[in-house]
Amino acid sequence: MTSLKTQPYDRDISEFLSKVEEPQKREDCFTLLELMKEETGEEPQYWHNNMVGFGQYHYRYATGTEGDWFLTGFSPRKQSLTIYIMAGFERYDELMTNLGKYKTGKSCLYVKHLSDIDQKILRELVSESVAYLRDKYK
Repeated sequence: MTSLKTQPYDRDISEFLSKVEEPQKREDCFTLLELMKEETGEEPQYWHNNMVGFGQYHYRYATGTEGDWFLTGFSPRKQSLTIYIMAGFERYDELMTNLGKYKTGKSCLYVKHLSDIDQKILRELVSESVAYLRDKYK
């Protein structure tokens, strides 16, 4: 079995985020850092490919594929902030309706700026997703 390239690495998170070029995106990253620390009770960890993750869980699929991943996290991508809601969005229809301006992928929430979304709802989304994963992958 091959191992995932995306692994946690020892890198100073504040230093990494301080190098985000766009001032508003940099400020949003530090806001996300605090929000996710509060909601997870976990310290941030740098993951390969410029991701900041909080906590970990071990998954195993019916196919036999398994690995470790973070419970939630974010990345300051060029086009937008990518916020990782690893439980996906299917169970959070009501929250998503009231969240604001965003796009989604399977487990990725894409926002241009945090001011485009309701941060109270984002906090709830992060909290509920993390609780779901902790329960599922005890």
